[in-house]
Amino acid sequence: KTGYRTKDFQMTVLVLDNPELIANAAIAAGFTTATFEAGTRRPHRIKFHYGFNKHSVDNDDMAFLQQHAAYLKEHPSVSVRIHGHSDNFGSEDYNRFLSRLRANAVARILMQEGVAESRILMSHWGSARPLATPEDRAANRRVELEYLTLDVARAL
Repeated sequence: KTGYRTKDFQMTVLVLDNPELIANAAIAAGFTTATFEAGTRRPHRIKFHYGFNKHSVDNDDMAFLQQHAAYLKEHPSVSVRIHGHSDNFGSEDYNRFLSRLRANAVARILMQEGVAESRILMSHWGSARPLATPEDRAANRRVELEYLTLDVARAL
């Protein structure tokens, strides 16, 4: 503990260099040890893009989806909605079908990683909800993950 005095006020700075004391203070504030583990933070990446007419997940995407599955397993009160999208090339019926294949592929991976099917909701939009301009087809071929609490998921 160090005190600094200035002309108008005195400021006290408390320096903690005891890891056990810091951990106990964090637990008292409501944090759990799981909060500090690397695998429990929700992955930042929630959009996965696809090549033309593709619906399979590549290896880089697989690693991110495994991180999402780990997060979901650590947080049982959270569900996920998978939004499948396509570009506007071709018929809308086919685009909805392709967006469903993309969402199903992601759901299948999450379930293989141990996420219960009951915690996975799906929407397939075809080309109805572009991320970018309709001409930017590569940006619109995607799956997006949306995290929901169980209360929100039940209301939908």
